[in-house]
Formats: sequence, C-alpha cells, structure tokens
Amino acid sequence: MTTWLTYSMVAVVLVLASTALFFFTLTRGALIMRGALGRLHHEAAHVYPIYSNMRLIRLVDYQPIIAAILLFQYSRLVSLITHGLHHTDLRGQQVLITSCAFGNVMPRVVKAALKSGARKVLVADIIQNELDHARRKLGGYAGQVDYRQDNAIAMQLPDGSVDANVMFFLLHELPHHLKGEALKEAMRVLAPGGKLYLAEFHRPRPSVLRALSWTYFKVFEPYGLALWNTHDPVLQLSAMPGVRCERHVVFFGNFQVIVATKGAAD
Repeated sequence: MTTWLTYSMVAVVLVLASTALFFFTLTRGALIMRGALGRLHHEAAHVYPIYSNMRLIRLVDYQPIIAAILLFQYSRLVSLITHGLHHTDLRGQQVLITSCAFGNVMPRVVKAALKSGARKVLVADIIQNELDHARRKLGGYAGQVDYRQDNAIAMQLPDGSVDANVMFFLLHELPHHLKGEALKEAMRVLAPGGKLYLAEFHRPRPSVLRALSWTYFKVFEPYGLALWNTHDPVLQLSAMPGVRCERHVVFFGNFQVIVATKGAAD
C-alpha cells in the first residue's frame, strides 16, 4: 500500500510539474525568448503561442481545462455578462467581442446578444488563427456574426458603432502601456449609452489566495499584477469623461466583471 501511494504521489507531482512547464514555456517563457532575440517590436509580439498557433489552440481549448484555470468560476463570470446582455435592448444594434477567448464564452455571448435583438455580432482579434477557431465554434450563427482581423488598441471600427462590447480576459495579457489604449478604444467604438463588459483577474481578499495569485502572475502572466493597483481598469475607465463603472467581484475577490457605461451624448 505504501509503495502504491508513493508511486501515485510521484505521478501526480510529475503531471503537475509537466503541466506547469508546458504553460510556462508557452506564456512567459515565450516572452523571455522573444525579448532575448529582439522580437518584441511586432504589434502581436505580446501574444502567447498558445493563442496564435492553431495546434496549440485546439489542444488547450477544452472547457474543463479553461474552467480549472479560472478556479471553476468561468461559468459564473460569463453569466454576469450574458445576464447584462439579456437585460439590454439591442434591437437592430451591433455587439462587439474584442479578442477571441477560450471556452464557451463566445457562443454564450452571441446567443444572448441575438436573443436581445442584436442584428449582428462582430468578433475582432489580431490573430487570424483565433478568428478561424472562433468561426468553427460559432458555425450555427452563419450570417449573424462577422469576423475581422483587428487590433484592440487601434480598432478600425467607426466611433460609436456598437452598443455593447465584451472583453474577456484580454487586459492582463497586454503590456502595461497598451492597457489604457485598449480601454480607450473599447469605449470609443461604443455608442452613447453603450456598455463595455470586461472580465478580468482582481486582487483577492484572503492573504493566502493573494499570495498564490501573486505567484501565478509572477511565473506565468507578467503583465497581470498591474491590474491590482497602477492599472486598475475601474480607475482608468472612471477617469474617462462621462463613463460610469460597476465592479462585480467573485470567488473572494479573485475575479471581476466590470460594466462600464458610456455617457449619453449632450
């Protein structure tokens, strides 16, 4: 029995270590390598291989894996967004999803938007492979969803062209100097009275969870910790003229959904 338990424990440790090494290699490890090679100047240089290589996208994008990464709060976070869309009159309007996301958030957002009367959902991402992958997920909505290769910090959409904008766990992956630019663009493309739904990490309240979260960011997501203080999305959004924010936190404050409403035109 003791030998069996020992082998089991060793196997678990090896699996966890291998998983951690896999994700490190394809997240922060990739950034370190690009920096060493002087390849951080391209507009998509901050995008991890896990979000750009189609084989890796298909390998990782499974709901149980994504739910586990977000401590099984994924469905709750998406529900906060879809609840808001369900209670918004979107008849004849356009809804934007800024940057593709793993899991079932996009099908759920598209379903909620169309049920609320939206005439079109736009999906924008800087990586074409992400758009191709999203197209497969949303195959049942052909003709109701448009896909466009676009940069979240310099959108090609006109001012005030959408009535709702969903940004799901993008901000923590952007270099600090791009976070504010992405938020400005997100609000620029919103029509007066439109809403930005922003899901992200947040500073946990319990010290143990905060320490674990801090360690996670230090190892895997070097751009994420700034959301706790210097680049708090609510502070950045509230500083924009006429923008009102509501913050909803879940799981001891570890995650947040921010609803930012653009002021009506004078």
